Amino acid sequence: MKKLSEFNFGQAEFSPEVLERIAQENLWNLWVPKSYGGLEMSLSDGLRKLRELAKIDGSLGWTVTLCSGANFFIGNLPKTVADEIFKDTGTPVCFGGSGGVFGTAERVGEGYVLSGTWKYATGAPFLTHFTLNAKIQENGKDLLQADGSPLIRSFVIKREDVRIIRDWNTMGLKATATDSFEVLSKWVHAKYSFVYHEVHQPHAIFKIPFGPFADLTLWVNYIGMADHFLEEAKELIGSGEKLENLQKAIENADALTMDFAERMQKQVANADKVPEAWINEVHQRATDSVRSLSKVIIEIFPCLGIRAASENHCLNLVFRDFFTATQHHIFRK
Repeated sequence: MKKLSEFNFGQAEFSPEVLERIAQENLWNLWVPKSYGGLEMSLSDGLRKLRELAKIDGSLGWTVTLCSGANFFIGNLPKTVADEIFKDTGTPVCFGGSGGVFGTAERVGEGYVLSGTWKYATGAPFLTHFTLNAKIQENGKDLLQADGSPLIRSFVIKREDVRIIRDWNTMGLKATATDSFEVLSKWVHAKYSFVYHEVHQPHAIFKIPFGPFADLTLWVNYIGMADHFLEEAKELIGSGEKLENLQKAIENADALTMDFAERMQKQVANADKVPEAWINEVHQRATDSVRSLSKVIIEIFPCLGIRAASENHCLNLVFRDFFTATQHHIFRK
């Protein structure tokens, strides 16, 4: 059976064979409990797998990261809803969606009417369910929290309830198909809504706050892509100080991500909350690391010659994928 590393990547979208292989390896379900058919990986093991995939291909790592990260929300769903969606489906479940608040949810009866257009849903063409964030309204007016900010809830809805807008047109990460989607006055029961800090599964992974979970899972994608860039650059120019600098930056990032993951795993295993200071530290270190990797890659690129500037060269693809990924809001200041 063909391994993912043996496929030819770089096309505008994943081939059916790639998607089938991802499903066969159960990669959408890295974090999903075994009782729901998932791999139930620890944070550190899952990070290693995502880094490995990102080194194979940027779009591959990014898509599995975002979609398995959306399936992570199984921990936030009421058990009856998790059972309904994930048990005995017969087909692989793949969540994906938008982290932005681009729509509204009007309270009607026992549910909400969803309306809006949400951007940047990685894997949109092959998702089975979409996740979205919406401002809660009553009688057309936003409901507010105690601090005066809008009340926001997240929702999961079926693929047939959205209209995909094929508008992903970037220089890299093309196969992620990170399209927009629209929902027009769709009523959904309140049981399909959730909030990140309410957990309904007992597994340790769901006790890790979503903020550092998202930071770490995205961070290893940059590391994997940078490692691929380094490997290909060595093939062209052999060695040099700039390549050594990139090697050191990658090694430092690897050590940091694993240290953070292991610390958090120990913390939640002892039934302790992850300190706010750790959450802030993860985000700052990830931001600094991505900036450092970007700086060294930019310094190396002019030394690689015209081959690296050719669109059909692997280095060019990795370069475009990496710097498309840097436009994700999570590590930009």
